[in-house]
Amino acid sequence: MSQILFIKNASQLLTLKGFSLRPAVKEEMNQLSMIEDGAILMENGLIIAVGLTEDIEREFNEQLKLAEIIDASGKIVLPGLVDPHTHLVYAGSREDEFNMRLNGATYMDIMNSGGGIYATTSKTRAASEEELYADSLKRLDLFLLHGVTTVEAKSGYGLDWPTEYKQLKVAKTLNEHHPVDVVSTFMAAHAVPVEFKDNPDAFIEEIIEEMLAKVATEKLAEFNDVFCERGVFTPEQSKRILEAGKKFGLLPKIHADEIEPYQGAELAAEVNAISSDHLLKASDEGIKQMAENGVIGVLLPGTAFFLRAEAANGRNMIDSGLAVAISTDCNPGSSPTVSMPFMMNLACMDMGMTPAEVITAATINAAHAINRGHLVGSLEIGKKADVLIMNVPNYMQLQYHYGLNHTDMVVKNGTLVVRGGRRC
Repeated sequence: MSQILFIKNASQLLTLKGFSLRPAVKEEMNQLSMIEDGAILMENGLIIAVGLTEDIEREFNEQLKLAEIIDASGKIVLPGLVDPHTHLVYAGSREDEFNMRLNGATYMDIMNSGGGIYATTSKTRAASEEELYADSLKRLDLFLLHGVTTVEAKSGYGLDWPTEYKQLKVAKTLNEHHPVDVVSTFMAAHAVPVEFKDNPDAFIEEIIEEMLAKVATEKLAEFNDVFCERGVFTPEQSKRILEAGKKFGLLPKIHADEIEPYQGAELAAEVNAISSDHLLKASDEGIKQMAENGVIGVLLPGTAFFLRAEAANGRNMIDSGLAVAISTDCNPGSSPTVSMPFMMNLACMDMGMTPAEVITAATINAAHAINRGHLVGSLEIGKKADVLIMNVPNYMQLQYHYGLNHTDMVVKNGTLVVRGGRRC
C-alpha cells in the first residue's frame, strides 16, 4: 500500500522552487517562493503536489482518504536543512583547547604544539570502528532533531589509510542505517601527519598514489578535500592532490583562506571545485573568480564565532554574485555544534545576510554544494520528500528568536521521523 503524507494549513510554505539545476545567486537568494496557507502531498517518499491547501484538497480528494494528515496551522514548512560541511566521524573532545584560546592561544598555536587536528587524530586512530559509529550516531541524531535531513561528512582525522578508511566506512554505514542522508568526502589532506613532518611531499605522494584509488574503487566518497593554508598544504600541493582526485572521479572541495589570504579561493576557481569553504580571508579577486566559475562559497559562521575571529563577509560575497551556502563545520576543535538553526542566526548577525538568504543558503544552495540540488533542498514535485515543520508563524521569527531550536516535525523520505521535537 502507498505511504501517503499530507501537510496542510501551513502559515507559510517556503518552496524555494526554481533552483534545482543551479544554485540561487544575488537577489534570487531572497526568493523563497512562499505560499500562505500552503500544503504539500507526499507519496512513497516523493513530493507529488505543492500548493494552496484548498487546491490540493480538491484535486487529490481520493488520495487524501488514505493519507496521514498533519495540520501545520500557525507554523512554517520548508525543505529539510542540508549541512554541506561537517567532520561528523571522530573520537574524543577538545574542551581544554577552548580554555587555551580564551587565554590567548591561536588556532595554529594549538595545532603546532601537538593539539588541534593532531589531538583528534590520536584519539580517532585509537578508537574502534564500533566506538566511532556509536559516537557519530549520537551526533547524527542531534543533527536530525535540529532539522537536518542531509549532511556531508569528511574523513581527515586519520592521516593514515587505516584510520581514514575506518572513518569512511563509519560514514557509509550511518548513511545506510540512519534517516539522515550522509554524503562522504575524503580528506586525508587535513594536515601533514607528525610522522611526515620533515617530508610532507612523501605524504602527498601516499595520498595520490595509494589512497585515492582505494577510495574510488570502494566508492567510499564523492569528494576530495584539502586544507589549503599556510603551515598545512600550499596552493601548489593542494592543486596536485585535487587534480589527482579528479582523475578518480572525486570532485574537488577546498578549505580555503581561513586563517590568512592564501590564494585558496583562486585555486578553487582554477580546479573547478564544487565548493570552497571558510573564506574568512578570501580576496575580492578570488571571490570574483569563484563566482565566474560556478564555485559555491560555503560559509561557516560557527567556526568564526567559536574561534573569536572576524566572520566571512557573506554580504559582499552575495552582492558579488557568489552562490553562498552555510554549514555548522561540526568538529571537535573549532565548531563543536550540530545546530544549523544557530548557524542561520549567526549568518544574519555576523555575516550581513538577510533571513531569507540564510534559508536559501541552508537548503537549496547547501544541497548544490554537495551535488544534491536535483534531489533535495526545495519543495517541488518529483523531489525527495524531506520536509521540516518549524514552530514559528513566519520565517522571520527563525532569526528573531535566536539561539533556539524551533524544529517541531521532520519528514524524511516521506516518513515522519521527528514529532514535537522528539524522534518518532
